Amino acid sequence: MPLKLAGRSLACEDLWWHLYRTQSRQMAFTGKTKAQWAVWRKRLKAKLLELAGPKPPRVPLKPEIVEETDCGKYVRKLVVYDTMPAASVTAYLLVPKDLKPDERRRAMLCLHGHGPKGKKNVCGVAETDADKTTIAGANYDYARQFAERGYVCLAPDARGWGDRDEGFYRPGFPGRDACNVHFIKAQLWGLNQGGLNLYDDMAAVDYLQSLPFVDPQRIGVMGLSFGGTRTMYVGALDERLKAVDIICYLTTFKQYALAQNNFCGSQFIPGVLNYAEVGDVCALVSPRPLLCESGTQDGGFPLTAAQEGFEIIRRAYKAAGVPDRCEHEISYGGHAFAGKRAFSFFDQWL
Repeated sequence: MPLKLAGRSLACEDLWWHLYRTQSRQMAFTGKTKAQWAVWRKRLKAKLLELAGPKPPRVPLKPEIVEETDCGKYVRKLVVYDTMPAASVTAYLLVPKDLKPDERRRAMLCLHGHGPKGKKNVCGVAETDADKTTIAGANYDYARQFAERGYVCLAPDARGWGDRDEGFYRPGFPGRDACNVHFIKAQLWGLNQGGLNLYDDMAAVDYLQSLPFVDPQRIGVMGLSFGGTRTMYVGALDERLKAVDIICYLTTFKQYALAQNNFCGSQFIPGVLNYAEVGDVCALVSPRPLLCESGTQDGGFPLTAAQEGFEIIRRAYKAAGVPDRCEHEISYGGHAFAGKRAFSFFDQWL
């Protein structure tokens, strides 16, 4: 039943769609020349960093290896490091065993999506049959796959996931998404989960660059779903990342946030839609190489919305003079890592 009375709009949804029509994308990419692209990119990047909230005070990382597991071609190390006062990150560091003395390898920052296991999924760590099904169904263990190809890989837990929380749904708020509750709590101090995860992911790049066996100029980033969200933001805003693969996240806010309600308190930066659509944010990766992966059967991120987002990206890369550096890989399948172009993409650009 429509929420109308005396011809007035009563539903929250009416306001959201009105705002989308009237005040969205104030910094949308509309340029055609390299000069226009450069000005746009500088302005939007600065605005997103402002919206992400105050950058936490930097603290020494103080990394500590607390566990090591021999995985055949590589060693999986459980590492913990600090990113701000009272906040530490747990991560798996996958180190190939064939490293030569004084060698510096290419590295990948591998970001996980929604789910209670966090980094374990992307590293292929299955503790139950359900874990095995999850990993196999989404081809989720891309950190493991890249490590077996000789890359150093770092897979950190986002805030509220994996070892950084007691689970996806916490006993304190049964049935509620932990992302939403943490977002609301962060807002009490003017902070937000999206910004805090962004700064944690930037600290992960700090850690990778500090390792003597990593080439600091050859680091890429990839992530599936919510990991794709994180990949978009850190890839757009941290230029130390030289190549970017956004997996099953390319869409529009209009589609996944407004039409489908398919998002949470960890997946956005407040105020972003005043200035940019998803495609605009992704386009900030330019002129660095960008691969976007979409599945034809991915109901949460429909292909039509992904193609709409990629059109913005394509135009930005064309204006930047590097049209060959953005790709949209469309595969038959659902919400999963295709595992096709990504390997040659990073081999080529890192």
